[in-house]
Order: sequence, then structure tokens, then C-alpha cells
Amino acid sequence: MDMSGAGDRRSGAVRTWLYVVAAMVVAMVAVGGATRLTGSGLSITEWRPVTGAIPPLTEADWAAEFAKYKDTPQYNILNQGMGLSAFKVLYGWEWGHRVLGRLIGLVFFLPLIVFWWQGRISRRLGFGLLGLGVLGGLQGAIGWIMVASGLQPGMTAVAPLKLALHLTTASLILAGLVWLAAGERRGVLAPVPARLQATAMVLPILVLVQIFLGGLVAGSHAGLVFNTWPTMDGAFVPPLDSLFAIRPWIENFVDNHALVQFDHRVTAYLVLVVAILHAIDARLTGPANAAGRANGVVILVLAQMALGIATLLLAVPLWAALAHQVLAMAVLTMATVHARISRGSGVVMPAAAEPPLGFEGLARGRI
Repeated sequence: MDMSGAGDRRSGAVRTWLYVVAAMVVAMVAVGGATRLTGSGLSITEWRPVTGAIPPLTEADWAAEFAKYKDTPQYNILNQGMGLSAFKVLYGWEWGHRVLGRLIGLVFFLPLIVFWWQGRISRRLGFGLLGLGVLGGLQGAIGWIMVASGLQPGMTAVAPLKLALHLTTASLILAGLVWLAAGERRGVLAPVPARLQATAMVLPILVLVQIFLGGLVAGSHAGLVFNTWPTMDGAFVPPLDSLFAIRPWIENFVDNHALVQFDHRVTAYLVLVVAILHAIDARLTGPANAAGRANGVVILVLAQMALGIATLLLAVPLWAALAHQVLAMAVLTMATVHARISRGSGVVMPAAAEPPLGFEGLARGRI
């Protein structure tokens, strides 16, 4: 009996499921970006993981929610006099963001239970999925901590550091999903030299750092100043007394618009340089498939940089900011898949290489 075909179909279904969840995470990031850019993130003032899935259904319900929002600093400082219809738009964005998070949880855990029952989840994959499940639960708590920071006296938006942490955690979940999905590929690819494997691993790490810095730019609204390129109002490197104007000095990395934007720019250049050097090295010393993936990373990084520059020069319009955020997820996805496939190149991954979790594994006496 040919077990390889059954194993390929089995791993293919799991891989498809993981990529579907990954696509939903990208959608979640996009909706979260729209929620932030429309100033909607503080419109729901409570964290109700279960009952919060039901929106206000009556005019009395809407009036009660609106009354809670009227007690927030954001309303009293920025939106005083706002009507109920305008509040419903804000509420809709934040409610949609939270409901999408719940939906992702269902799409992740329900198929996971089914695949586990059917014995399609290997032990190694199972541990990885368990870690992602825990990280997903933690992400919900981080999201509420972020929102709560914006409800404090005098605040009209969430704390930049907590926004950056929330965005980076979502990006880690995305990277984990595509890493596990790419690891479910079957067959053998030409071996990739160890040096290329190492630099391929560096790329998604750098992209994650850049996403974190981008979260700081977004949270502190640093993109609304220094709207010139390649200089920052005439200087390639702003003066030190501008970059470190705040005391204590460590707070400049979060609250100083000049340093926050400068860090984001410099790291973008670093990502591009590493990606280009890696692609050249892959072209000269690696197999064709690795060179092709490395070129794909470079193309996406260049597109992301161009879009980032346009977003800055245009003073962060909604469409450009959202596109920039979503394209960052595409760069991370490509870099992660490239790193995972490069690491597994030259290694045969037969379908039954590991004992599956679930009743199939119990039947084989391997668990």
C-alpha cells in the first residue's frame, strides 16, 4: 500500500489550514490598522471576551455604550459633540476587529481538534501549534492592556509601546503559522549552504524588528513629522540634541518623534542591504530555488520601502498606511517561508517520519 500519497494529502490539508489562518491574521492586522487610523480603538471601553461578541441591538443598548465612551478622555478632548451615528462607525471598526480575533480562534482550534483526532498532527507540529495557541490567547490580553492604556486620564490614543507590542505579537503569530505550514512540504530540494541558511534566518528576525519600530512610529504619530526623504528636514542624520532631547534618554526611543522615525528609516536600509547581499550570495552559491526565493524577498522589500517613502511624503493617508502595514506582513511571510524551506532543504521528510498525535498514534503504540 502506498502510504506516501496518503501522507502527502494529509500534510497538504494541514498546510492549507495553516495558510488560511495566516491569511486571517493578515486581515486582522489590516482591520486593526484601520481601527487605529480611524481613531476607533477606544470606542469599546470594556473587555468582555464572551458577551462582547454581541453588538448593541437596541437604541437603549447603543445609548449605554455611547455614554461609556463619553466618559473617556478621547471623547472629551477630541470628539466632544460627536453624534450617535458617528460613534456607531467607530464602534463598528473596533467590534469588527475583536470579532475577527474570536473567529480566528475558532478557525484555529476547531480544525486542530479534528486533525488531532484524525492523527494528522505530528508530535513536533503539535508542540508548535500549542505554542501558537498560547501566544494567540496572550495576544487578546495584550490587546486589552493596550486599549486600557488609552483610557487613562489625559490619553487620547493607546500607548505607543503597547501598540508596537500588540502588532509585533500578531506578526510573530503570522510568522509561526507560515513557518509550520512551510515545514509541512514534502519532497527534497537541493541543499542550501549553511551560510545561506543562516542569513535566510536573519531576514525574518530583522523584519520583525522593523515591524516593531513601525508600530512605534504609528503609535507615536511620528510619521506626521519630517515628511521629507532621503533627508529629515535637510539632514541625513538629525543632530544628537534633537534625537536625544528627552530625559531620561531611554524614553527617546519611544516618545521622541525624531529618533523613532530615524530608527525606522535606518532599519529599513539595513533590511534592504541584508536582503540584497543574501540574494547575490544565493545567486552565486545556492541552488536555483533558493536564489528565486531570495530574489522574491528583495522585490517585496523594495516595494515596501517605496510604499513607506510615499506614505511619509504624503503625510500618512489612510490608504497608504494600510497598504504599508499589509505589505509588511507579505515581506515577513516571504522571508519566513524562505528561511524555513532553506533550513529543510536536502532533507527527506517522509509522511510517516514522526508518530502522529491522536488516536492513530495511540493505535500504533507510539505515544
